Amino acid sequence: MLATAEEVGRRAARVVLEELEAGRLAALGVATGSSPARVYEELAAAGARWEGVEVFALDEYVGLPPGHPESYAAVVDRQVRAPLGLDPRRVHVPDGGAADLDAAGAAYERALAERGGVDVQLLGIGATGHIGFNEPGSSFTSRTRVVELADRTVADNARFFDRPEDVPRRALTQGVATIGTARRHVLLAQGAAKAGAVRAALEGEVSTDCPASALRTFDDVLVLLDPAAASLLDQRTTGRPRPVPA
Repeated sequence: MLATAEEVGRRAARVVLEELEAGRLAALGVATGSSPARVYEELAAAGARWEGVEVFALDEYVGLPPGHPESYAAVVDRQVRAPLGLDPRRVHVPDGGAADLDAAGAAYERALAERGGVDVQLLGIGATGHIGFNEPGSSFTSRTRVVELADRTVADNARFFDRPEDVPRRALTQGVATIGTARRHVLLAQGAAKAGAVRAALEGEVSTDCPASALRTFDDVLVLLDPAAASLLDQRTTGRPRPVPA
């Protein structure tokens, strides 16, 4: 557990920068939403050189028009590509506007496989326990595919849209197994609204009822929490992953 939400972002950025400086970061997996926003600010402020690094987003809404400011292609461009000065050709987002979404999912899997997976995957966690947009019931063997978003997820994401009815109900997301192929995983959670999902993921049953609990089956997972997100954890519980000190 870290002292503040700001420190969560700084610590995650430090992990990414250490991998970059060591020459071990050929591909970075990025998440969207409020949890990783501070990470991208810290990475931009560091003034590092990103030539040759590829970026892969976890997911994309289905059905938004091209260029919509809340599409994840636009968010990644705004928060990651432009501030870091990345080559747009090296930034990859699932094609939620494809006519054949199954083919788009398969193409994204191939792109990830051709790169050899990502080296560091940044992750948030939804109130439903989702990672990516893998809602409860998602198989731990799932790959990039179309999913239906839970009502809670739609409600939580409504703050990004003018009207609640504008929030898409479907998304194209990396599957749990796809996420698990990353060499390192960094999960960030801030705020009391995430405390229940964090407890289920780290101390509950490893089950598709909480897709984020699959993290406990992955190698090399770092969990970074602020006090509010960690508030429901029983610190006597053992197992992995666990919150770590600064």
